[in-house]
Amino acid sequence: MTPTSAPAPSPDLAAVPDAELLRLDHQVCFSLHAASRAFGGFYRQALKDLGLTYPQYLVMLVLWEDGPLPVKAIGERLHLDSGTLSPLLKRLEAAGLVRRERSRQDERSVVVELTDDGVRLRERALSIPGACSRRRACRSGRCSRCRRRSAASRPPWGGGRRSGRIFEGLTVFLVFTRE
Repeated sequence: MTPTSAPAPSPDLAAVPDAELLRLDHQVCFSLHAASRAFGGFYRQALKDLGLTYPQYLVMLVLWEDGPLPVKAIGERLHLDSGTLSPLLKRLEAAGLVRRERSRQDERSVVVELTDDGVRLRERALSIPGACSRRRACRSGRCSRCRRRSAASRPPWGGGRRSGRIFEGLTVFLVFTRE
């Protein structure tokens, strides 16, 4: 996959004259958009053989890591609302990878668990992180150095632990797509 070229780093916007503020290369949102497209293309290709979309892969990662969980817990972990998560889980269930059942303790709660096929898919998914690490940025150690550095700093917009994780992810994301 050829990454989308990301714009050059923007200067400190406080130093940019008003007439220049609306230039495309000064827009953080554009950098994130370009990075998102590059990352999306990478994962679309990497996950094709597994028959998963990127959001489905994230759900599977959570279930492989934590085991059966209520839909609400999966949504909280992935920062997805139930309106987004329910159709996604329905497709995973139709594919035979997960099973959804009402909780015996609380009828209002739906618990999602892996089927045998979902458990077996984990073995095939082990190639995905390797495909990512074969990227030039990751081979050179830039991704791991970048993760350590961004985890030790605070995002420019402040915020708590979730905000810090998002900042860390965005930092690695941008490094990944500039290679």
